[in-house]
Amino acid sequence: QVQPVESGGGLVQAGDSLRLSCAASGRTLSSYAVGWFRQAPGKDREFLAAISSIGLSINYADSVKGRFTISRDNAKNTVSLEMNSLKPEDTAVYYCAARHTGVRSIKDERYDYWGQGTQVTVSS
Repeated sequence: QVQPVESGGGLVQAGDSLRLSCAASGRTLSSYAVGWFRQAPGKDREFLAAISSIGLSINYADSVKGRFTISRDNAKNTVSLEMNSLKPEDTAVYYCAARHTGVRSIKDERYDYWGQGTQVTVSS
């Protein structure tokens, strides 16, 4: 069983960049597809980006396409989310999730393991 652990959140200003990391304890992430999601107060959890286990297949939500970049380094057992041109509406708790099959998905119910989340706050 793999346990994703997010890091890199914080308080930034609008227009700044931030890089989130998802590491794994217990087992290697390399055989899992990984997705990034976020949830703002009072809103549903939102898909952001996903990457297949070997990193050849990636997709993004329209709301972050062109601003966010997902990548993985299986040698370092991490998946990153580079976030640029941040906006106040990007404020949320950000989660990474791992999926057994290695095939990416935009649906949160298809992910098997979730991290505890990291808070990102963007001030105007």
